[in-house]
Amino acid sequence: MPSPPDLAWPVSFDARYGDGIDRGICLGGGGVFFIAWQVGYLRTLAEAGIDLGLAERVVGTSAGSVVATALRSGRLTWLHGQLSALGRFPAVVSALAPAGGLSSSQLRAQTLFVDATDAEPETIREIGHAALAAVTPEAGRMRRNLAFVLQSTVWPDETLHITCVDAFTGERCVVTKAAGVRTSRATAASVAVPGLFPPQAVGDRRCMDGGVSGSGTHLDLLAGARRVLVLSLVDGTRVEPPRMTTRADAILAECEQIRAAGGRVHLRSPADVEVDELMAPDVIPRAMRQGADLARDDLPALRDLWL
Repeated sequence: MPSPPDLAWPVSFDARYGDGIDRGICLGGGGVFFIAWQVGYLRTLAEAGIDLGLAERVVGTSAGSVVATALRSGRLTWLHGQLSALGRFPAVVSALAPAGGLSSSQLRAQTLFVDATDAEPETIREIGHAALAAVTPEAGRMRRNLAFVLQSTVWPDETLHITCVDAFTGERCVVTKAAGVRTSRATAASVAVPGLFPPQAVGDRRCMDGGVSGSGTHLDLLAGARRVLVLSLVDGTRVEPPRMTTRADAILAECEQIRAAGGRVHLRSPADVEVDELMAPDVIPRAMRQGADLARDDLPALRDLWL
């Protein structure tokens, strides 16, 4: 029996991981807010005739991993319905927006992540070790909740790529169908914000949120692709100090690398987002409306890019 593939993929635009891909989608992280925003955006595109199923690779990070999995599993409409009726999706809130105060060990890991101004290996390892040491809800709870949210645990196809980070080594990991794990486990790892949720066992690794890496999108996994749709929480134009291992303008540099490799990029970010509201369930209706409105504005550009 062949051994499972190594999950560690070095971050590299020069590797051109996306060579030979015509269309790709990259969905970044951003809490419950960005899950709702992306669902509103993508469902509006689909209803307008943009065939998102044409994507040959869909990369999901953190919140984007949930939406990417729903998209590739044919569950986007289901997720939209659950988000639209707030009273019917307690598992979404339970899985992605924990209630109550945090313990001191949780606060230590969370603070290290939020205050991190760089993505140096030692910085990521320090955050990861604190995440491993934090006393959090048991790991299986998140996987069970996400299995409900996604309504499937079967890996849909080879196009889905979910990112996470090895909490011990600090390596970027990419989970695909070849890894032989359920989608609920891969997404639980990708959304495991240090201090809020426990790192998840993926193969022989313990993995945490894919955003603890200097990138909220991991766009290098599509370098070489001809056409790329990118949904990122930030558009890189706001002048802000680095936080959560990422520079505010990092997404612009990643998009330029895609263009330098010969690809076309459509980058879209929310028009209005408050960092303090990313995990607040009451922002979901506004986030969905905002995503849908921007998708309608983007239809001409997306038809030119995608069709």
